[in-house]
Amino acid sequence: MTEKNIVLEIKHLKKAFYDNGFEEEIVADFNLQVEKNEFLCILGPSGCGKTTLLRCIAGFEKYQGEILVNGQLKKEPGVDRIMVFQDFNQLFPWKTVEKNIQYPLKQQGIRDKKELDRITAEYLAKVNLNGIQKKYPHQLSGGMKQRVAIAKALALKPQIILMDEPFAALDAMTRNKLLAEVLLISQNEDCTFIFITHNIQEAIVLGSRVMVLASKGEVKIDEKNTIEKPVTPASEGYGNLWKRLHDALEDESAQEQ
Repeated sequence: MTEKNIVLEIKHLKKAFYDNGFEEEIVADFNLQVEKNEFLCILGPSGCGKTTLLRCIAGFEKYQGEILVNGQLKKEPGVDRIMVFQDFNQLFPWKTVEKNIQYPLKQQGIRDKKELDRITAEYLAKVNLNGIQKKYPHQLSGGMKQRVAIAKALALKPQIILMDEPFAALDAMTRNKLLAEVLLISQNEDCTFIFITHNIQEAIVLGSRVMVLASKGEVKIDEKNTIEKPVTPASEGYGNLWKRLHDALEDESAQEQ
């Protein structure tokens, strides 16, 4: 990695939670560099600190250490780092689709209605949701809600999109369709993705880089994914990579029992 290509750098990150005077360390001395336009997929067992790591990057948690975006220290949320959650209810239920997308744009100073409508239509088209601007979230399926959340994130033109198991609650067919759409978006947008998943296939299909975390954020595997995209189980190298990731996850699960 060259310094000019590093969009995210984490130095000696530590995060603990406190309950009734007891300290539980969630992430211990974690270090990471992520290049511009990388798609980093992070696997790991429940409780290893994956979501906490994302929340620290997003600025939602206080932490020790340093998190830098393009060399600038980040301690608070900002539109340069946008998070897409697993929960389908991350949209304002009382606002239409277009108002959900436009609300944060207005907070950034965009007030011209024609420009707001243009941006809304552009990013809904990127997630294959043309013509639903006037619908409310309750009128959408789970997959459509996630598409709107992704469009809302992309419209802000962030440097980093953080995705916390966004497809975990979807059926297999919808998930596979969204995987293909997110992969295409990542190839066409000037943006870095950090994607948490428990699904090995998701990590291999999407990631240009794959990481396996153990307890307290210990890195078990961190490697480039060189399998040519689009990836299928028949792709050369798929089986070997799947087995390495699976074995690392199995070893960690066995140690926890």
